[in-house]
Amino acid sequence: MLKIQNIEKDTEKIAQQLKSRGLTSVVKLLDEVKILNTNRKATQKALENQTHQLKAQTAKIAQQLKGQSHHKASVVALKAQLLTTKADYKEKQDRLKQYEKELRDKLAQLPNIPLASVPIGQSAADNKIIKTWQPTSLPKGTPLPHWELVKKYDIIDFAAGNKITGAGFPVYKGKGAQLQRALINFFLAEAAKQGYQEMAPPLLTNQDSAFGTGQLPDKEGMIYTLREEDLYLIPTAEVPLTNLYRDTILEEKDLPIKLAAYTPCFRREAGSWGRHVRGLNRLHQFDKVELVQIVTPAQYEIALQNMCTHVEKLLQALGLRYRIVQLCTGDLGFTAAITYDFEVWSPGQKQWLEVSSVSCFTTYQALRLQLRYKTPQGKQYCYTLNGSALALPRILSGLLETYQTPTGIELPKVLYPYTSFQAI
Repeated sequence: MLKIQNIEKDTEKIAQQLKSRGLTSVVKLLDEVKILNTNRKATQKALENQTHQLKAQTAKIAQQLKGQSHHKASVVALKAQLLTTKADYKEKQDRLKQYEKELRDKLAQLPNIPLASVPIGQSAADNKIIKTWQPTSLPKGTPLPHWELVKKYDIIDFAAGNKITGAGFPVYKGKGAQLQRALINFFLAEAAKQGYQEMAPPLLTNQDSAFGTGQLPDKEGMIYTLREEDLYLIPTAEVPLTNLYRDTILEEKDLPIKLAAYTPCFRREAGSWGRHVRGLNRLHQFDKVELVQIVTPAQYEIALQNMCTHVEKLLQALGLRYRIVQLCTGDLGFTAAITYDFEVWSPGQKQWLEVSSVSCFTTYQALRLQLRYKTPQGKQYCYTLNGSALALPRILSGLLETYQTPTGIELPKVLYPYTSFQAI
């Protein structure tokens, strides 16, 4: 969420920054926010003045009642006046609550401001390729796509998942299930080496948690909802991990905080058809190891670089060809101020597949969460970051396609300690 003080102080600058995201109605929305805040402050001031008026009227009635020769009619008139003032005060209180709700709703519609280093652009076509890396050897011949490989070696059953639940919920079998578990354990072990504390959070969150990290209202259509309980299945472990510190004031010496969690993730987004969503490319349920950092503003650049380096080392250890893409302003996620996507090359599909997004949200999430830390100058809002390290389905498809041979699928040596086999 953006600070209302900043909007009032630098309206034109913020308007230009948000326009770079491709927003056409941002000026109108910013003006509506400013008008609401003016009305809110005026109502707040009127309430403060009326508080003094109520105290004075109450004191005058008490003084009249203490007197030996007070007039009953005078006291009745004063009480009637007090009731009128109380009714007006209640009306102003209700109006203030309404202004605050409307202001919060309007602010929630504004995305984060891109950092100055983010390239200006309108779509994914304007994203910037930062780096490309590939292992010394790649599959020879004509590699099969992973959906043919998993059928050939009977390690993932899409039809069974469709029967049990529906499309986008595959069943992992035998060595496919073991490989999935091995990757999770490998990712968690590497995160622990980098100082991340492993957590096992709930897979359901409430509305406040979903709002705090920006899933609501922006991504409401992507989230599975339990209507009767008013709970949401998590789309990523970012939501529960970051919300551990909602309404929290931290000590500066305790930052950065580094958390890691493996969870299943649930998303309703996979509704289209085509090659880009076939097989493991896009699922309703998938496994992921997520990293979260909570830092001071002065720490964010190092934290962002460290998270990107961590993801790179994982991909290099797995021997997968990858590239790093910096998202332009028009392709940034709603809450992100800067994002680097990591894409793995799929030899069987001949396309790049996103396997991780590493983002910094500056104070955007912290303002929603009321997540602050103490400094000698007073309380300040934290910066938050997160990144996938890594998302399993596309990593698995990249592995299967990259390591296929005429006789089976060999595994990268880094996974040997985590599996009971070296090939499928």
